Amino acid sequence: MIRLDNISKQNGHQILFIEASAALQRGEKVGLVGPNGAGKTTLFRMITGEEDPDEGQVGVDRGVTIGYFSQDVGDMSGRSAVAEVMDGAGPVSEVAAELKALETAMGDPDQADDMENLIERYGEVQARFEELDGYALDGRAREVLAGLSFTQEMMDGDVGALSGGWKMRVALARILLMRPDAMLLDEPSNHLDLESIIWLEQFLRGYEGALLMTSHDREFMNRIVGKIIEIDGGSLTTYSGDYEFYAQQRALNEKQQQAQFERQQAMLAKEISFIERFKARASHAAQVQSRVKKLEKIEKVEPPKRRQSVQFDFPPAPRSGEDVATLKNVHKSYGSRAIYEGLDFQVRRRERWCVMGINGAGKSTLLKLIAGSAEPDNGTVAISSTVKMGYFAQHAMDLLDGDRTVFESLEDSFPQAGQGSLRTLAGCFGFSGDDVEKKCRVLSGGEKARLVMAKMLYDPPNFLVLDEPTNHLDMATKEMLITALSQYEGTMLFVSHDRHFLAALSNRVLELTPEGVHQYGGGYTEYVARTGQEAPGLHG
Repeated sequence: MIRLDNISKQNGHQILFIEASAALQRGEKVGLVGPNGAGKTTLFRMITGEEDPDEGQVGVDRGVTIGYFSQDVGDMSGRSAVAEVMDGAGPVSEVAAELKALETAMGDPDQADDMENLIERYGEVQARFEELDGYALDGRAREVLAGLSFTQEMMDGDVGALSGGWKMRVALARILLMRPDAMLLDEPSNHLDLESIIWLEQFLRGYEGALLMTSHDREFMNRIVGKIIEIDGGSLTTYSGDYEFYAQQRALNEKQQQAQFERQQAMLAKEISFIERFKARASHAAQVQSRVKKLEKIEKVEPPKRRQSVQFDFPPAPRSGEDVATLKNVHKSYGSRAIYEGLDFQVRRRERWCVMGINGAGKSTLLKLIAGSAEPDNGTVAISSTVKMGYFAQHAMDLLDGDRTVFESLEDSFPQAGQGSLRTLAGCFGFSGDDVEKKCRVLSGGEKARLVMAKMLYDPPNFLVLDEPTNHLDMATKEMLITALSQYEGTMLFVSHDRHFLAALSNRVLELTPEGVHQYGGGYTEYVARTGQEAPGLHG
């Protein structure tokens, strides 16, 4: 249905693809993986025709409709979210627009002479609209938006008033409503809360078209795809299976290739030493010649391409007292909306609380109260004097000095640290080589998040308060962070929509619901087992 045949592509000095081939068949669900900058977005753009390969062919079967969701959301304003979503629903939205224009024309006294033609055309267009299930479109658009956690007010309000993250959801809803033959989704789970991710997972599993998607959410990918296409070193390799299978297969291939490489190196060393030893002796001349010829013909085994994943040993955090944070009878409202009415909550040493709750339940508010960046209206928030807190919030990225480079920014925070140790730290968080010379103002959201996180963990606090720490991280950095935090001795309180992160790091769950606050001993995995749901807002 969609084929990439021997494509080559270069961006500036960077070679992205060299004679790479892959295919997407009808109804297949495929995950596209590869390190940052490997060319995933370029691949999508070549399929949609926004870019051409330098060599080779991209073939799309005739009549195949493609819906492409990318992180670049255009300007949206002046219409309701529902209208914006319906506008992208492919042919049906064009028919709807013509119906509207005809209705206006029929009510226009200046066009009275043409009334017969207008009425006839209206009948034809209306029949086509019904055939395309147009009258159900509004309902379907609302269903998709509700699945992505929109309230009725947000659906009918001006889309221009929404934040960037919510506009992303509108753009995603357009593609989902369109139900094209093939969907290309670039990081669809990036700005979603857990409830929306789980809804999207079910939607995509039920979708009958072909799907090619990238995602940094391992759990999400595992539940949807049955095939993986990997971009690495300019080539495309296809694995049949989910992400977990791919990761195991890749590790196995690497191991085998390494063993093969080592065996060949040993054999070559032996041959070379024989040649060196006997090349001066006339009596061995024939043997030496035949071995030299043999060596020239051997096809060299390459060592496996190692993914740069640096592990960092974070120094231990200073020990805190047993009681880390205590909230007593806390009330907090925003305008007429009460978030907490008499909340009691205690965090003790070495507990790792994950905070669950639907949008607006007060997850970030709780973190702000504990971090001291918000005050309760009533009640008390007490933090032990032995606590050294590290607070990671989405706005922390705005506090970086745009004129400093990544490396200078680390040096400013740790003037006593050695260059080598700061370079290792930068490498762990994905800043290798010249990346450390980038000015903070040109960093992407993900790079800023990684820099802020690196600063926080180099000299670790004994109480980490993290609001969506994995939002912009790729899988490799996320794994590194999980490994580092699982060895962390301090206390944690965090909000995350990444189930792999939640399951790996939590040992307590605080659930905020309209019916009240529930506390669960045991981590996220036990919470799922006990409640039978992966998130509080799911109405099964």
